This record gives sequence, structure tokens and C-alpha cells, in this order.
Amino acid sequence: MASKKTLKIREKRERRVRSKISGTKERPRLSVFRSLKHIYVQAIDDVHATTLAAASTVGKDFDPKMNSQKKIEAAKEVGKLIAKKLQALGIEKVVFDRGRFLYHGRVKALAESARENGLKF
Repeated sequence: MASKKTLKIREKRERRVRSKISGTKERPRLSVFRSLKHIYVQAIDDVHATTLAAASTVGKDFDPKMNSQKKIEAAKEVGKLIAKKLQALGIEKVVFDRGRFLYHGRVKALAESARENGLKF
């Protein structure tokens, strides 16, 4: 378990990142959360406080065979899924919100996969 000091540092980092970005309906905030096993991403319209689209490694549209793959490969697949969902809604531009997570590893793989599949940020 993380110490209280570590938790405060994480919360401080999350507030700092989140204070600089906001999403709209035309350009939603692409928020990423990663746990030890899974990764989640959702496109959020902060003006109306609604989620426009979401994808994760535990979602119905995620291929169960991918869970046996490496976590980075699964993150790439989730990036591809969210890009397809947003393009179906007519959204091409987003604001990337990495939250308290460093832009490295699974978060970076998800972002690059979303870019390769047509999202601009």
C-alpha cells in the first residue's frame, strides 16, 4: 500500500494536470485511468458534464483474447477502440488528460494508438 505522502503527491499531480485542461463537445477531454491489470479511457464533455464515449480492457467491445496479451498491446487496442467510437460521433480533435499517470508505457501506447487511428491532440 502506498504511504500517505505518496498519495498526496499523486493527488497534487492530478490536480495540477487537470487544472490546465477542459473538454467541450467539439473537443472532449480524453481521460485515462490505469490500474494494475486494466486501462480505461473516456471522452468527457466538461461543459455539460457528460461522457461521450468510453473504452476499456473490461468493456463488452474489447476482445477477450487480448487480455492474455501484454498490457501495452491491450492499451494499443483500447486506443484504437476509442478512436473509432469518437470518429463515429464525428469527433476528430481531443484534449489528452493523462491524470496522475506519467506519459510513459501503457498511457503512451494508448495515446499513440489513438493518434494513428485518426484522433488529433
